[in-house]
Amino acid sequence: MLESDFKISKLIHNTLGDSSAFLFRYCQIGFWSFSCLISYATLTLWYGQYDLPHFAHVVVQALMGLILSMGLQQLFLASWQKSNFFKLISGLSLVLFSSLIWTLGRMVAFTQMTQEQDIWWNFGGWYFTGIFIFSSWTAMFYGVIYYQLLQTEHAILLKTTEASKQEYVKRMEAQTIAKEAQLKMLRYQLNPHFLSNSLNAINALIETNNNKLAQKMVINLSRFLRYSLDNEPNTKVTVEQEVETLKLYLEIEKVRFGERLAFDFTLAPDSKLALIPNLILQPIIENSMKHAIAKNEAGGKIQLQTKVANNQLIMLLSDSGANQAGISDTILNSPTGVGLKNIQSRLATLYPNQSEFKLEQSKQGGLISQIIIPFEQRGH
Repeated sequence: MLESDFKISKLIHNTLGDSSAFLFRYCQIGFWSFSCLISYATLTLWYGQYDLPHFAHVVVQALMGLILSMGLQQLFLASWQKSNFFKLISGLSLVLFSSLIWTLGRMVAFTQMTQEQDIWWNFGGWYFTGIFIFSSWTAMFYGVIYYQLLQTEHAILLKTTEASKQEYVKRMEAQTIAKEAQLKMLRYQLNPHFLSNSLNAINALIETNNNKLAQKMVINLSRFLRYSLDNEPNTKVTVEQEVETLKLYLEIEKVRFGERLAFDFTLAPDSKLALIPNLILQPIIENSMKHAIAKNEAGGKIQLQTKVANNQLIMLLSDSGANQAGISDTILNSPTGVGLKNIQSRLATLYPNQSEFKLEQSKQGGLISQIIIPFEQRGH
């Protein structure tokens, strides 16, 4: 059975609460009421039969036609899945048979109700009228059915169009988020504060004639900036490459902080060649430099650990804190910093429903950042 055919059959068989079934019932009542009116106006009144029995017969024959058409409706629906040829032959036969039954019934009712007996000689005229009436009813039946089918298909089309429109909007929103994440990443690749502090540190080294260290810092800064500019925001690099870039960044900062800054990177062997988004860890380290190392007179330590488990890459980055009040739950659950929000957006864009970014406070008061993404390598 075709789905559309099933819907059509179900359309008329719906309960009284269904608007489609109501429509057909209204058409049924309207059709037989109209036939009753026409019969009374063109025949009964024409022949001057104004009495109650003749009027009552018009009503009775309409009710008989209504009952017969309800049975005819069920038979038409039962043959709906058949071929067009079968429906044509069976439909014609049913119209002829229903017209015959209706003609006999209304003629018998007429003789009984009006006491007029001499009518059977005109059986052909009565029968022709019956065929015309039931043929018109059949045309009305199929007209209503196909109208309802058209309305149903139109509703389905509108629903499908709306769903496609919503899907398109969602896709455009996802693309917009991705573009915004890229723009944020580009902004972070050339952080004005970092660049300004680095240039000031270089200037201070030059003023103290520490030219060798100043030269080294310029080289490291140049390499870091070149790396940032040469790589697209959503390019994936290996963990090993990312760590080398982070070391460049920290070596530059180490000129400013000296022995106050310590860092330790522990990479599991199987995680070194894992692919991660370019500079995904740099905003976390910069956040630690700003809120932990710089605010602690004794400085602090930044640690990174990476490992592979259950086909996922786990990166754990922590700092030693700033010996201040604990980090609020609001910041941990919903970070407000541009850098940390940037990480969330990039991960959500690159790994939909496959990544995890969590923040928590260590016992020493520092920030622990955990990133979990699918494990992947080049060529895999």
